[in-house]
Amino acid sequence: MLVGVPKEIKVHEYRVGMTPPNVRELIAHGHDVIVETKAGIGIGMSDADYEAVGASIAPDAETVFEKADMIIKVKEPQAGERSLLRSGQILFTYLHLAPDPEQAQDLVDSDAVCIAYETVTSPTGGLPLLAPMSEVAGRMSIQAGAYFLEKAHGGLGVLLGGVPGVDPAKIVVLGGGVVGTHATHIALGMGADVWVIDRNIDVLRANWRHHGRALNTVFSTRDAIERHVRTADLVIGGVLIPGAAAPKLVSAELISQMKPGSVVVDVAIDQGGCFETSHATTHDDPVFTVDGVIHYCVANMPGGVPRTSAVALNNATLPYILELADKGWKKALSENPHLLAGLNVCHGKVTHEAVAKSLETEFVEAQVALAA
Repeated sequence: MLVGVPKEIKVHEYRVGMTPPNVRELIAHGHDVIVETKAGIGIGMSDADYEAVGASIAPDAETVFEKADMIIKVKEPQAGERSLLRSGQILFTYLHLAPDPEQAQDLVDSDAVCIAYETVTSPTGGLPLLAPMSEVAGRMSIQAGAYFLEKAHGGLGVLLGGVPGVDPAKIVVLGGGVVGTHATHIALGMGADVWVIDRNIDVLRANWRHHGRALNTVFSTRDAIERHVRTADLVIGGVLIPGAAAPKLVSAELISQMKPGSVVVDVAIDQGGCFETSHATTHDDPVFTVDGVIHYCVANMPGGVPRTSAVALNNATLPYILELADKGWKKALSENPHLLAGLNVCHGKVTHEAVAKSLETEFVEAQVALAA
């Protein structure tokens, strides 16, 4: 199989779909790889690094899309990239289709086979290709929140850990999953007063066992969310429903009741966000203010630390890329139900139920689309 790696073009997206070591593995399996020139420059990998492991270098994205049987990316294809997709071509990347009907329609029209990292599952029920970026984003969310809580950046002027004789900042983490666990790890390390809210008591138990008595855990109810968000200095939104739009846990009315200069970081923004007042921002212009509350809603947070996040993502995706390349997409998906769960669009049909429901469009079972 000829596998193509285009350069990412989303604003301030420096990650790359395949690093040279992963390209080497793919070539060792008998496949060919074509990489767009300067695709790896954002993580310090040159064209020569890719050529050294056997890849060929393409002068532009058009060449990569024209030649490759399978496209490996990081972020969802932008409009110009979607126009280059062709019938039967495999696209393997993050898609986040639930809040993006325009992208979904373009992928349906392309007749391509589109597999989303974020809905591939594991035998234990996890999301193995979303987890590494959730780990990065969870840790970054505390860094971002601490920065914008500083007075010079519009915030309350609060130090997360406080000092002797001064209370630490109160951080509320909505969701105790991967994002929440890693946000909590950093926040506690900085000495903050951390409250994790989740509707799954087993998740709360796991967080408490992991972090100890320093962590406060709260069962999620409307009352609990309102009570704790209202008094928070920093709120991290880390909730997720695989494939579906994120639930709006914090209303615009509740935002208006928060302290002026407090900060919310919406890590769920790729799936539409869990604050009613959120809209996606970029690393160029990361924040906006609603009712005095600073909103950080960067849609590709891990792109800010591309060396770390690209390698972490590549570690997770390589086994699936090899499976698709070695077996072909039909056999790979038919033999691996967890990879099949990643199939979002196939030959003009939306094949993930949560995505179809969010987009209010027709849903076709992945197995049916595969058989067709």
